[in-house]
Amino acid sequence: MAAFVLSALLLVISATLKAETWKITSLEWPPYSGQDLPGQGTAIAELRGVLAAEGIDLEVRFFPWERAKRAAARPEYVGYFPAWPEEVRAGFIGSRPVQDSIVGVLYRIDQPVRWSSIMELFETHRVGLVQSYVYPDLITRAAQEYPDNVNLAPHEISLMRMLASGRMDVAITDPCVTLYIARRHGITNIQASSRPISIKPLVVAFHARTENLARIEFLNALLEPPFKASIPRCQGVEYEMGPVDRN
Repeated sequence: MAAFVLSALLLVISATLKAETWKITSLEWPPYSGQDLPGQGTAIAELRGVLAAEGIDLEVRFFPWERAKRAAARPEYVGYFPAWPEEVRAGFIGSRPVQDSIVGVLYRIDQPVRWSSIMELFETHRVGLVQSYVYPDLITRAAQEYPDNVNLAPHEISLMRMLASGRMDVAITDPCVTLYIARRHGITNIQASSRPISIKPLVVAFHARTENLARIEFLNALLEPPFKASIPRCQGVEYEMGPVDRN
């Protein structure tokens, strides 16, 4: 019965949204999103494929991340993507996951790092973060507890360079992103810990204006099982997936 109701709902909403073009803002965050990446990135390609199957086109405009989130409030955009749930701003509504992202630790190959907890990592090491990101709570709390050990980078390229040059001991971000950028810049002295901190869903942050409510409901229905968000395979990243925070 529930499946029948869902199918009927999809048919009704789909009829009103067919042939629409959804415009979103995004950032350069390879391999997930990027103007010149194949399919404009794995996450963008996933979202575009889901929508295209229902006759909806997707247009993406790329900005620096803070600007992308501000621009998404303009009426020509339905929202921004990809975002961790923590990055869904007030006045926006997050969708179901389109793809998954790993939050993990990177360090220099000649100085491997071990830690028993995130709080201990911040207490004993210089930790690099990207200033414009809204990190998971356990990372935010540790950064607030040990602010003198926190190094803020304006973007991923700067974070990668600061880590490679020894200006910080570790960096916390999605290792897929950092290692992708490192390869592109010929940086070979950093690696990802095999121990991830958390798995974060990548969601579409829809502006909560009235005309978007049907779009949110429609996309969420498309992202119900059997659809399953996945973590893209990343060169140079191998994880030991034991118990991991998925919040």
